[in-house]
Amino acid sequence: MKITYTSSMANITENKLQRLFQAVKWKSARHPERLLQAISGSHAVITAWKGNELVGLVNAISDGCMTAYFHYMLVDPAYQGQGIGKKLMEQMLARYEDYETKVLIAYPDVISFYESIGFRKEKSTVPLYISSLI
Repeated sequence: MKITYTSSMANITENKLQRLFQAVKWKSARHPERLLQAISGSHAVITAWKGNELVGLVNAISDGCMTAYFHYMLVDPAYQGQGIGKKLMEQMLARYEDYETKVLIAYPDVISFYESIGFRKEKSTVPLYISSLI
């Protein structure tokens, strides 16, 4: 079955989000109701589907004119290596093509993926965060 991509929130449910976030072992999977709220509040969302199964997702938080922050980008490990993440990011980057700044935070094991699609480490800044999800 072919992978399809959409920017619609229509088929996204708490259960589908939770399953995807559990597949990549992210702690936020423990809060499916909050995940759905967070994704629903995004400036943009692009999802990847195999039939009725959510297999990938990227979202953006933005000021609407200059800066876009790509917070979640995940692909179910069973579907990684098939170009799904690249396709998701290409579509999202195209949406924010005219923006001055595009930012994300990456785990060390995926830095090369993001570099392959044009992201670079910023040498003059250090990412900082506070997380209360445990």
